[in-house]
Amino acid sequence: MRIHHVGIAVESLEKAVPVFELLLGLPPASHETVEDQKVRATIFQVAESRIELLEPSSPDSPVARFIGKRGPGIHHLTLTVENLQETLDNLHRCGIRLIDRNPRRGAGNESVAFLHPASTAGILIELLEEHGSGQPQPGQETGRK
Repeated sequence: MRIHHVGIAVESLEKAVPVFELLLGLPPASHETVEDQKVRATIFQVAESRIELLEPSSPDSPVARFIGKRGPGIHHLTLTVENLQETLDNLHRCGIRLIDRNPRRGAGNESVAFLHPASTAGILIELLEEHGSGQPQPGQETGRK
């Protein structure tokens, strides 16, 4: 298990991306729209982990609701696991509240599932099982429809 990425909710990628380019000293590795989550994501590859900037693409997206309640900031922490369904089954048996009982497709077409913050010290945790290289290609632009 390792930290895959930290998701940060932003009101505007146009404003946030240049700040992170300056802070990190590197350009984004990829841009992606995740239609079913109603977000646009810009991903920075930082050594073995990523920073994922998330802008709502719709006022009813989970990220828009998060920003409405808490303002921009850290939205979630993503950890990799070897077998996502098995991990979810084990966590469920241990009493962890799951948002997703079964894996679904997330950014990069990876299998993901979220754990409810009520069971994880108030932090939204995303679990991810990598299927590909797990590394976005520089300048990669993808859009899931």
